Amino acid sequence: MNFAGVELADLVKEWLLIDQNPKTRQEISDLWAAGRVDELEKRLKSRIEFGTAGLRGRMEAGWSRMNDLIVIQASQGLCAYVLEHVNDAKSRGAVIGYDHRHHSERWARLTAAAFHDKGVKTYLYRGVVHTPMVPFGVKRLDAACGVMITASHNPKHDNGYKVYWENGVQIISPHDKGISMSILANLDPKEWDPVSALVNPLCVDRTQEMVEGYFDYIASLSHYRVLNTSTDIKFVNTSLHGVGHVFVEKSFERFGFNPFTPVQEQQNPDPEFPTVQFPNPEEAGALDLAIRTADAAGAAYVFAQDPDADRFCAAERRADGSWVIFTGDQLGVLFAGKILERYKTSGKPLDKLAMVASTVSSKMIEAMAAVEGFKFTECLTGFKFIGNTALALVEQGYEVPFGYEEAIGFMVGSEIRDKDGVSAAVFFAELVASLHREGKTASSYLQELYARYGYFQTKNSYFICDDPLVINQIFARIRNYDGQGSSERPSYPKSIGRLDVSSVVDLTLGYDSSNPPTYKPSLPLSSGHMIQFRATSQDGFKIVLTIRTSGTEPKVKYYLEGSGNDRDTVQEILKEVVQELGDAWMQTDLNKLGRP
Repeated sequence: MNFAGVELADLVKEWLLIDQNPKTRQEISDLWAAGRVDELEKRLKSRIEFGTAGLRGRMEAGWSRMNDLIVIQASQGLCAYVLEHVNDAKSRGAVIGYDHRHHSERWARLTAAAFHDKGVKTYLYRGVVHTPMVPFGVKRLDAACGVMITASHNPKHDNGYKVYWENGVQIISPHDKGISMSILANLDPKEWDPVSALVNPLCVDRTQEMVEGYFDYIASLSHYRVLNTSTDIKFVNTSLHGVGHVFVEKSFERFGFNPFTPVQEQQNPDPEFPTVQFPNPEEAGALDLAIRTADAAGAAYVFAQDPDADRFCAAERRADGSWVIFTGDQLGVLFAGKILERYKTSGKPLDKLAMVASTVSSKMIEAMAAVEGFKFTECLTGFKFIGNTALALVEQGYEVPFGYEEAIGFMVGSEIRDKDGVSAAVFFAELVASLHREGKTASSYLQELYARYGYFQTKNSYFICDDPLVINQIFARIRNYDGQGSSERPSYPKSIGRLDVSSVVDLTLGYDSSNPPTYKPSLPLSSGHMIQFRATSQDGFKIVLTIRTSGTEPKVKYYLEGSGNDRDTVQEILKEVVQELGDAWMQTDLNKLGRP
């Protein structure tokens, strides 16, 4: 929704008329008085979009920002939609959680108040929780939906509104579009008092019960609790100024481990994130403090969660004292390898085991499945798709104990169908403890898996372009690379580097070259540009290359993985492919594309 045809003065007047928060009203009033037309147009000329990730944006006044008014309107629209589409929604209620960011608690209460206004019960958590507590609560309480107020690993000036459906998974289409339309039909704000939510009889406190239930679930994931008590491995953990510390601390206790060493400067929730520019474990430098702490403590492993503790990262000290930070794909393979081992020893039939990964993640688990005989399924990027794919597999009779995406998101166990950095951390601690009892490390175990299933290496990055027309031209050229293509049958590049393209899946057009005669892909379509190429060399080396537009940044991202039986050759091929991708496919110089 945009207000392109509406005069700016009228938009300012409408905001000042509706907004009852004195601070954000004053923001707009001051900008208008100062003649800040450009800034006002950014904030008022378009409305923040509700998508499958809910809402996320900068905390400021304006229709395109995150503020009281936007949260109230979103909650009213969500509530109306849930009442229409979920049976017994009033009595089943909504689970609402929040993290430590500025305004998070206030917005959680305003969300609850909007549901109470329609007679809907809420389970509002008392105190900050990590994001997985919301889907956990939705399932345990059989709630109609869930809302988590968080911006995950975004910078400190952002906040967000994440929605879970009655199945405990983040919403997917068509619910995102339906909720968006319902918001526009319920814009008149009804309840502005965040305090009223707590005293409303519809606001039920089940916090302690849910937290204890969560830790009981965590304990059920441990296979070697007695052995864990005697491990001498030292761990360092950082929550990056987020909410994860107390959850990881308690989980270590439930697994039988000695306490880890916290990074004290980053241990407690702090919405200012003073020691990191971006509170994201994947960002360069984010683990520097943790590694220095580990060096001082003599620790072998460093763990990290992002601020809402739904993502997990790990690093291992090498024999020479240097550190290796595992990629999300490497961690995914390590988890999958150990889970497969446990499943084998259980005696359960392997053909009933399934694992899930996003389509831009490593294909190594796919290779493992081909060798071992379990089912591997890939899906679109995002845990909304991973979680729903897992539930669909369960309905087909499979057990799905693991799913992941390369952006350090891991689903361990079957209780929570979302990524969880806490369960991932404690499960990984047990994984490395069991390896160390065998005289191994996580790194050496990874090499064993490479030897068994082939060497896989990823090389992911992006090109920077803030002109949508240029991006569209680039993808149009790739779809008609030799000038012989058509809308019905595109003509993509036939080779890249020393490899011949063997298949193309275009999730924008809905085309899969490997699926004649319909050529329809098995995956759903992508809202942006997204094409995946598979290519093979004459001597058996393979690559999978996915290029896609970012939904939140001016980037064309690429996800590249090479595999084969020789590490050096795989690395050479990846360099060749990156070079040709930039020079020939993307035409970086001609299109003036930036690189990181």
